[in-house]
Parts: sequence; C-alpha cells; structure tokens
Amino acid sequence: MAELDLLRFLAALAVVAFHYLVAYASVWGDRPAELFPALAPIAGLGILGVELFFIISGFVILMTVWGRGLGGFARSRFVRLYPAYWLSLGAVAAVYGLTGAKALDPKLSPGEYLLNATMFQRLFKVTDASGVYWSLWAELRFYLLMAILVIVGVTYGRVLAFTGLWLVAALAVKLLAEAQLFDNEVVREIVMPDYAPYFAAGMALYLIHKHGSSWLPWLYVAAGYGLSIDSALGRVHRRIDQAGFKNMPVTDISVIITLTLIFVLMSLVALGLLRLKTSKMLTALGGTTYPLYLLHSVLAVALIPLLTGHLPPWATATVTVLTSVLVSYLVYSFAERPIQRLLKPRRRTQTPTTPAVQVEKASVP
Repeated sequence: MAELDLLRFLAALAVVAFHYLVAYASVWGDRPAELFPALAPIAGLGILGVELFFIISGFVILMTVWGRGLGGFARSRFVRLYPAYWLSLGAVAAVYGLTGAKALDPKLSPGEYLLNATMFQRLFKVTDASGVYWSLWAELRFYLLMAILVIVGVTYGRVLAFTGLWLVAALAVKLLAEAQLFDNEVVREIVMPDYAPYFAAGMALYLIHKHGSSWLPWLYVAAGYGLSIDSALGRVHRRIDQAGFKNMPVTDISVIITLTLIFVLMSLVALGLLRLKTSKMLTALGGTTYPLYLLHSVLAVALIPLLTGHLPPWATATVTVLTSVLVSYLVYSFAERPIQRLLKPRRRTQTPTTPAVQVEKASVP
C-alpha cells in the first residue's frame, strides 16, 4: 500500500521538524522556537507524527497477523524492528563515547546500553539511549497484546471483541485514575490508555478496509478519535508545561484539526479512496522511515553544533534534515535490508503447484 509508505514518511518528517525546529534547545544552544518563529507553530504539531505512526501500526500489524501463526508473527517483528534499532543504538553509543557531545546525552553505563539493546529497558526503569525510543516500548506492548490475539485466532468477530474490550478498558483505566479511585502502574502499562485509542482505531480501519463498512468498526474509529483527542491534548499540554507556550506555540484547536486530518486520511485509505500507484520512490521512502525516525536525533547532535557557527539557522536545519534522510536511506539500502535478509528464514523451494507466499510489509515508527 504505497499510500501508507508516503504517510509513514510524512509522519517521520513531522517528528523531525518538531525536534529540530521546536524541541532540541540543548542541541542548538538556543530555543529553536525563537530561531524559527514563523515555523514553530506548525513544526510543533509534528509531535503528533507518532500518533499517526500508532494508527498505521494498528492497521498494518492486524493485516500482517491475519492468517499467520505466532512464530511467524514474532519472527517478522524481530526482523523488522531490531536491525535498524541496533544500528541506531551503536551510533548513539559512538557519538557519546567517542566525541565530546553533551546535548541529549543519556549518560548510560555500558551495561545500560546493553540493556537498551533488548528494547525492554523501560521494563527495568533504565533510561532510553535515545529519546525517540519511547514509542518503541508502546509498539512492543501492542505486539504482545496482538500475540494474545494470534494465539486465540484472528477472525473478524474476535478482532471486533478484542478491539472493543481494549477501548473500554482504556477508558475505564483513564476515568478511574482521574477520579483517584484506582491507578495501578502495571495495569496502565498493559492497557496503555493514552495510546490504545490509536492502535484500536487503526485495527478497526483495517477491518473496514478488508471486509467493508459496518457500523461497529466505525463506532470503534469514532471512539478512538474521541479518546485520542484527550490523549493528544494531554501530551501537548505536558510539553507546554515543561517548555512554556512561547517555546511550544501549539494551540488546542490546531491539535484537534491535525488529529482530525490524520483520522480522515486514514479513513480514506481504509475505504480505498486514497490510493497511490506503487513506485520505487514510494517504496524507498517507506523503507527510509524507520531509520530516519531512529537516527535523526543522534545526527542532529553530531551536525547542528558543528554547523551553527558557519551557517544561518535555516541552512543548518535544511542541511541536517537532508543529511538525515540521505543517511537513513543508505542505512536502509546497504545495512538494514541485507541484515534482514540474513535473519529471515530461508524459504523452501516451491513446487509448481504450491502458491507463492506474499510477505506483507510491516509498519513501525
């Protein structure tokens, strides 16, 4: 689905814009929103690029597990997630271990870097080696929940039941916590009330894409949309509380409009009304997305302080973005893909009467 490749890449660019033009004050040595005052209100909305990633993951991961066993699902997730992640982790360790870089330094010990290599560092209360890794912990928990569904068996009715129960649980956990009646950390980690609406909406949209429109999946999409507005506003408000509105100039109405646009675009994809012809360029953009998401922070740490003394801010940002995209494409083409081919199990030679198996492409931030 070429349209999802494009949306994933645009989501990654949005996150890059948010970090480079709004968030990374320690990297610039100044408040980015003051360096880019005209762009900051729009770039600040790039924080919602991760929300788009989560909806796409709900859509694509359900597509991936349909008709697949637990072993195949686990293997596909491992091969998709870890090669580029390990490369990015090595880059982070190299930058802070071999240079004098201080911005965004997680200050980890060698053992903590090794724990980061498992991607389960948050389970042990260890800091992420890179700030962008936080979303991968949400993705991993989503995959674990999907593994339960795979074990039970993926059918239309079971997916509807699973999605509905997850949305109800997310709403209940959030309301009980706000009323100070119940707030258990383990339950919150499992249910993910802040992120469940996006994954669940993506799953419902895939049901619509696969089986056609029906009132219950659309009800789930609407519920996910309503709950996601509260979650997105909460995440933006926390950022504003930390940095101040001057340094995160994003309004509530702009968040709601952006989130609405995200849901509309994904609904058009589900209905088949937003279709793009597959091309090598879109496939490359889709493949570049994950390395770009993982590497853009460490590349900013390496490049922006080096360039700021020689170029104006707009030129520094432009060069850093273009370099990040180029490096990410090279990593995808010459490192990630070859490693994935090595890790994938060899397929048996098929007889002429055996239908070829089509490998579905997965989506991660």
